[in-house]
Amino acid sequence: MGAVISFNIKQLDTFLWVATLGSFRKAAERLNTTQPAVSARIASLENALGVQLFERMSNTVRLTAMGQQLLPLAQRTLRTADKLQRAANTLATVNGVLRLGVAETIVHTWLSDFLREFDKSYPLVDVDLVVDGTLALRSDLLSHRLDIAVLMGPVSEYRIENVNVPSFPLIWVCAPHLDLPETRVSLRELLRFPVISYARATRPYSELYHKLSADADDAPRTFPANSLAASLRMTMDGIGIAVLPLDVVRDHIARGELRKIDCEWQPSDLQFTASFFLEPVNPIAEHAAQLVAEVAEAYAAKHHLRTAETA
Repeated sequence: MGAVISFNIKQLDTFLWVATLGSFRKAAERLNTTQPAVSARIASLENALGVQLFERMSNTVRLTAMGQQLLPLAQRTLRTADKLQRAANTLATVNGVLRLGVAETIVHTWLSDFLREFDKSYPLVDVDLVVDGTLALRSDLLSHRLDIAVLMGPVSEYRIENVNVPSFPLIWVCAPHLDLPETRVSLRELLRFPVISYARATRPYSELYHKLSADADDAPRTFPANSLAASLRMTMDGIGIAVLPLDVVRDHIARGELRKIDCEWQPSDLQFTASFFLEPVNPIAEHAAQLVAEVAEAYAAKHHLRTAETA
């Protein structure tokens, strides 16, 4: 009879986090434990398997050839263990923290709906919320400071799963007192005013700037802003015209604080994804991403249908 190999799920989980982060210290911070505890788990796992999993260097570690071979097996084992755990426990008993990052557009639309639904599924899980631009959210996600990010995606990284979220149509708006006709206008006519837009390092800004540059004799005057609230305020104050999500400005138009501009050219819709790491396994983040898609679909069906009916 062969020797019995004995190791536990906690050791495998630690193995995955050290491999992902390349550091015992960073893995200890992520697992809310100490560096000696992480070192002890890895040493016990290596003893149980009879192989060396990591090459230790001054500030980092890297997988050995055997460690690279065993990593996919460890990932599959943890997924199987997670399925067993979820079958044994109801969602209501799961606890922990979900580190959620969202773009500001989401705050102004369906975020509250999502938080209510998430609380029903995971009443013992706290949500740490970060609101930021897409570039910052992507960076925080890839560095494992976030469990899930709802951003202008997708995130082109093989370890990341991107769940599509219904898009947001963009429209031209201005302050009611601005000297623009109620009839359809050309881009050249709009360029009499500064254009308030999304931040420079975004797809909406790039598309808008290249289109405006092609239709203008001189470089268009733009006010790129990474704050949706700031863009709204500047537009309502008549600083310039703006391209903003219909879902965000709808109520301002209804109250007479903004006016929709009928322009010959409309920018592309904002495309969002709920993005999270496939490995190490994070079932709460995976379920949260699916819930994001469901809540966003319900929001889009309700509000975009209402817009069509009243247009």
